[in-house]
Amino acid sequence: MTSKICASLSGFTGKEDLSKADMVEIRLDLLGDVPAIDGKELLVTFRDGVDLSVLPEGFEGMIDIGTEPRPDTTLTVVSSYHDYDATPSSDEIVSLLASMPGDIRKGAFRTDGFGDLHNLFRASEAVGGRSVLLGMGEFGTVTRVRSTLLRNEFTFAYVDAPTAPGQIGLEEMAALGDDCLVLGIVGDPLSRSMSPEMHRAALRSEGLNGIYLRFETDDLEHCADVVREYNIRGLNITIPHKEAMLHRLDRLDETAEAVGAVNTLVNDDGVLTGYNTDVAGIDTALAVNRFEPRGKRAVIMGSGGAARACAYALTARGCAVTVTGRNEAAAARLAADLGCEYKPAVSIPVMLYDLIVNCTPIGMYGDGSYPLDLSHINRHQTVFDMVYGAETPIVSAARAATAGVITGSDMLAGQGAASFGLWTGHHDTFDKMRSVLP
Repeated sequence: MTSKICASLSGFTGKEDLSKADMVEIRLDLLGDVPAIDGKELLVTFRDGVDLSVLPEGFEGMIDIGTEPRPDTTLTVVSSYHDYDATPSSDEIVSLLASMPGDIRKGAFRTDGFGDLHNLFRASEAVGGRSVLLGMGEFGTVTRVRSTLLRNEFTFAYVDAPTAPGQIGLEEMAALGDDCLVLGIVGDPLSRSMSPEMHRAALRSEGLNGIYLRFETDDLEHCADVVREYNIRGLNITIPHKEAMLHRLDRLDETAEAVGAVNTLVNDDGVLTGYNTDVAGIDTALAVNRFEPRGKRAVIMGSGGAARACAYALTARGCAVTVTGRNEAAAARLAADLGCEYKPAVSIPVMLYDLIVNCTPIGMYGDGSYPLDLSHINRHQTVFDMVYGAETPIVSAARAATAGVITGSDMLAGQGAASFGLWTGHHDTFDKMRSVLP
């Protein structure tokens, strides 16, 4: 089932392709008047007072009066409220919509976290009558492709340019429908993440009807609720949530449990399972670059989820692993959990290791200096930097020393392909994902 799609116009030349729309919104604050559009139900939206005299003779569509009093008309009236700053509680949303005089009551709210999405969903269950509930902003995009779940009378899509934050284009919205596959990534920050481009390329290449969304937040409260409520098939989990997500799931894959970190969530009819495909990504990156870890010595910089996956992967393949980091307590705990050696950075001579691995965000999201002194890297060593898409200081040092280099792009595509396989059953997507990365 798919809700009606209302194409919102930011301008009109008469040449727009509106064939995929069920309705067309005429924003009078943007267009100035009501153009002649044949064959589509029209929604005329007033933003600066209601003046029914601007409507064409014989007009039979809907009017959006915002928060104005209901005019004397037999037309279908939409009352709408927009909050560009926040999403209130579900009870407040329900009370707000109940006070509106329209035949259809619409609420659109700035959505910045899972708690906001949860409140919108709970409100949709409690609101009586005809309604539209939408989350504005990138975090709220999922409300636009789950319109039926929210019991919305219709949803919106843009034609030339978005008329509200988080809108999707008309052609894409029509193709997706309300039952599309929804995937995404959770983390903070996400501004430089290439996971959306990678997974969208895989969706296209495999001919799957789906969308991959960014959920940028530092708060996981209600994340599991939202995954179930909005029927989100799966999420990638990245900095800083890989360890915190462990305790919010119904079960863990044995690798995720052993590593102590989750980077992939799979929703099977409301049962949420955590996986760690970073391990598969590390194995892929090593194999693609022909580095055999068995019998070698490796030093890992970092103490987060990526460092945990790397320590697990290398140890499992017969490599002697030393862990270090600026957070000495966290690095020592990681080493103890995964059976590795911990050493403070000042006591580590880099030249004694075959593989030097950076699992810190330095060079991508973080600035500063590495825990180790990298001035003695030599041509007999290999540097593996999990940062991708940038010529980082450690990669530059490795190239200057003619050392081997493994960048994070191979690892990212490897773990992405493994996650995609868990969600969709389509496992052979590494090459497609890798092709969109630098």
